[in-house]
Amino acid sequence: MIGIKFNRRLPAVWLILASLTLAYLWIDHSAGGSPRSSAAVTSGVIVIALVKVRIIFREFMEVRNAPVLLCRLTDAWVVVMAAALLGCYFVGMNL
Repeated sequence: MIGIKFNRRLPAVWLILASLTLAYLWIDHSAGGSPRSSAAVTSGVIVIALVKVRIIFREFMEVRNAPVLLCRLTDAWVVVMAAALLGCYFVGMNL
């Protein structure tokens, strides 16, 4: 392991991602596994997924140390995806 730098942030980030996945499983289990989920459950799952995407952008795609413009663009992408996914879900629910 000579010359390999160990990043101490990665295990912490991995634990956060794993706990978010467990939170999703808990939400899914508490919904009773019904084929028709509630708006709160679906919204929660979408938000958890987008939080995980932002963490992956920052930590595993090295955006954390990228120029500010790239950081802002990836954050904007997450916001646009949140608006699009939640908007499509709620509009589709009312049709």
